[in-house]
Amino acid sequence: MQTGQTHLFIPGPTNVPEAVRQSMNVPMQDMRAPDFGDLTLGLFSDLKPIFGTETGTVMIFPGSGTAAWEAAITNTLNPGDKVLMARFGQFSTLWVEMAERLGLDVEVIDVPWGEGVPQTAFARRLEADVKDEIKAVFVTHNETATGVTSDVAAVRRSLDAAYHDALLFVDGVSSVASIDFRMDEWGIDLAVTGSQKGLMLPAGIGILAVSEKALEASKTATIRRAYFEFTDMLKLNADGYFPYTPPTQLLHGLRMSLDRIAAEGLDTVVARHRRLAEGVRRAVSAWDLDLVAAHPTLYSDTVSAIRVPETVDARDVLRIAYEDFNTSFGTGLGPLAGKVFRIGHLGDLNEGMCLTALSVAEMALARAGCPVQLGSGVAAAQEWYVRDTRARPSVRLAA
Repeated sequence: MQTGQTHLFIPGPTNVPEAVRQSMNVPMQDMRAPDFGDLTLGLFSDLKPIFGTETGTVMIFPGSGTAAWEAAITNTLNPGDKVLMARFGQFSTLWVEMAERLGLDVEVIDVPWGEGVPQTAFARRLEADVKDEIKAVFVTHNETATGVTSDVAAVRRSLDAAYHDALLFVDGVSSVASIDFRMDEWGIDLAVTGSQKGLMLPAGIGILAVSEKALEASKTATIRRAYFEFTDMLKLNADGYFPYTPPTQLLHGLRMSLDRIAAEGLDTVVARHRRLAEGVRRAVSAWDLDLVAAHPTLYSDTVSAIRVPETVDARDVLRIAYEDFNTSFGTGLGPLAGKVFRIGHLGDLNEGMCLTALSVAEMALARAGCPVQLGSGVAAAQEWYVRDTRARPSVRLAA
């Protein structure tokens, strides 16, 4: 018989705060009622600062982040359009596959898993594209499979330096509302996220922020679409409605999540993620293990992908953590299966929760045969949290 709480430390879905969960416990309501916009119109406007945009338009699609990916592509590009992408993890790979399935001419730059967006290679390719044949550049801001965060601003600088007119697509599924994200400043045209990560909700909403330039492109785009049609969404969203049945309970939860982020302050949320992630990284170093991310400048503040020794199967670490200690960590994906486990540290999270993750990880690693000194990682993280906490303001939110 299992007792106590089951711990969730995967990089999504993340923990749902109790206040958010309770906010979704509402009766069903009429999605065509005259006052439905009282709930929804504020969501569209309050999501803008989460993306770092004042001029962009936000759309909410029932679905996942992947649904928002498809909406972004089908509404702004044409069959056969050339796009520039990099493949350096599971989710950047899936984005490439989607673009190919939707009939785009995908030029892929392959990068070892653990690296980020190949800024120099992108810059050279854009400089050489004097006829602007490349219609879009795709950037996975935070590659969840490898714990790597790429420099979106650097890609924008390359586009500007080449005087290139390509649209800039950014996957922010595991970065928006957790890692610094500046849509307007970085010149992003289409930014994608989902409800189940930094927004602290169940999966079920794909959220897309669209620039004026991308909206203009949508007027002539010819990839076939129906459910994801921007025109239908924008027409009804203007009054707070949707062209199909929205997930009303999730929208109530989103309202509470946005209120919590506003109460904490978005800059404070970003700083909290950075502080908590650094404690996890110090624990990994104390275990004498390596992260998949190839350089500290690439370290993600929302997920750490941790390599185990060759003598250890990471799947055993995951199994032991789950079966013996009621804790879920993220598995290694693709070529990292069996070599890596991942600790998700995003969303509704604090120091005590991170220390729980690290203590369970130590026990699971030890039982799986990894020569870690019990308590070493926890102590390293504690030392960081104690020292760093003294200098930060206390923010207390209701459960």
